[in-house]
Amino acid sequence: MHTSVRCVLGRGELVSVGLLGTSMVGASWLLGMFAELRGCCARDCWGWRRKTWVWKGSVQRLTCPLLSVTLLVSFGSSMLYGYNLAVVNSPAVHIKAFYNATWSQRYGHGLPPGPLTLLYSLTVSIFALGGLGGSLLVGMLVARYGRHGTLGRSALLVLLAGGLMAFSRQLAAPEMVIIGRAITGLHSGICLSVVPLYLGEIAPKNLRGFLGLLPSIFICLGVFCAQVLGLPELLGQDRYWPLFLAVVAIPASLQLLLLHCFPESPRFLLIERNDVCGSTEALRRFLGTSDVQEVLEEMKEEQRSLSLVQTVSVWQLLQERSVRWQTLSVAVVNVGMQLSGIDAIWFYTNTIFRNAGIPESQIPYTTVGTGAIEVVAGLIGCFTIEKLGRRPLIITGFCAMGTCLAGITGCLLLQAALPWMRYVAVACVVGIIAGFCMGPAGVPFLMTAELFTQSHRSAAYVLGGSLNWLCNFTIGFIFPFLQMSTGAFSYLVFCGVCLLVALYVYLIVPETKNKTFMEISRVFAARQPLAPLCHAGMLRLRGYGAVESSLEGSEHSLP
Repeated sequence: MHTSVRCVLGRGELVSVGLLGTSMVGASWLLGMFAELRGCCARDCWGWRRKTWVWKGSVQRLTCPLLSVTLLVSFGSSMLYGYNLAVVNSPAVHIKAFYNATWSQRYGHGLPPGPLTLLYSLTVSIFALGGLGGSLLVGMLVARYGRHGTLGRSALLVLLAGGLMAFSRQLAAPEMVIIGRAITGLHSGICLSVVPLYLGEIAPKNLRGFLGLLPSIFICLGVFCAQVLGLPELLGQDRYWPLFLAVVAIPASLQLLLLHCFPESPRFLLIERNDVCGSTEALRRFLGTSDVQEVLEEMKEEQRSLSLVQTVSVWQLLQERSVRWQTLSVAVVNVGMQLSGIDAIWFYTNTIFRNAGIPESQIPYTTVGTGAIEVVAGLIGCFTIEKLGRRPLIITGFCAMGTCLAGITGCLLLQAALPWMRYVAVACVVGIIAGFCMGPAGVPFLMTAELFTQSHRSAAYVLGGSLNWLCNFTIGFIFPFLQMSTGAFSYLVFCGVCLLVALYVYLIVPETKNKTFMEISRVFAARQPLAPLCHAGMLRLRGYGAVESSLEGSEHSLP
């Protein structure tokens, strides 16, 4: 296996070959797992009708329309987020040279190193600033255009951004690169919230985890595509970097052409538009059966419970005591997702490998190897979430990241005395990315959909998305300066964040696997506030950390 990979890569030596070999082993194991999953499905099947599976009982199974729309929006929206995270990594030298040359043409002198680094940091982090703006618009857009309509219209932003970046060098306008990055960030800010919102509402409860994590796989796939296309043999050359940035227009165009073939979210149509016929037809399309009465009744129950409740704003969400723990949990996991340091790893992978002592000629291939492992790790998380649950994946992921971040610090401190520590540092980078892709990459977005009912869900996505992007911008902007001032110890900050978030999830967040939105809401409604913990004789902690009354029949609500 290693020999054949070496022949393909040529310049990729021991490190990159080993990484790719590991990813192939993982892919082989995953194919066997998928075959087993299909075998299990076949044992419960009534039959094959119109390219969909029709299943016994209330347990719904995957149908072609469900899988197709999930793959389409993941490819046309979520993958662009991952691509744009990593696309500025490979051509960093070429982009800086373009900025410097343009500045020299305009003002007669080049940029000093400090301002040049600042301008490039702005190019990197403006993507997150645009994402913050997009996340703030989510509530208004999904209320006006629906989930489906918002995804379709937002694809137009990518076409505009791709055009600006593609022609930036011909017009000698660095501003077009920065504006294009901001617009792609705006698109990702919208879609990073709307895609899981849409999929969470169309998926049956037993498939919500699987379909909810597919976008995170495409985020990893987007990072991997950016790493592969950024190789010197492909688009990593100086003359191709504008095209490299503009490739995002291709998936967006495909989504724009095909998304109209699928219906709007049935839950949105029924609860927010009161369109019973449209909701029923959408359910039949997605579930592949005409018998949707049970699912429709569950949605009507939620509609009745929210009949006197209007859709809340972010400010109302923050003030509402009955959902305080859900709101806090969404804030913690979204902030932790970005302050875990994953964006610092993605944005500056080449720099990290260079500081770890990896030869310059091997860095692009080492980066591609880590990207392949990202995809495999994401697939493993996707295929195990319905078996293991949400909590084990996110806790294990954050713990693995924290451990590897501490390992990077140790490696960078010891590599001068122990040259082989540079390879341990690469392994730690791989561990961070794999741990992130298995759980923290997708579970926070899935949790945001699951922890709230329809009236609060849009505001929760605005809050979670805003915090996510604000932290993304902060990390992307300050990490180069943090690294220059603290060196190897900069990674210990991220290590502490990862371990604290894992502890919070272990103590506070319940498991939501195979529960309806109303059932999850009741779990939180029955939970005690943490303040009365001093009354130890009346309260006890259950296995996942929820505080419940030991007196039967007593009812409490959150503060």
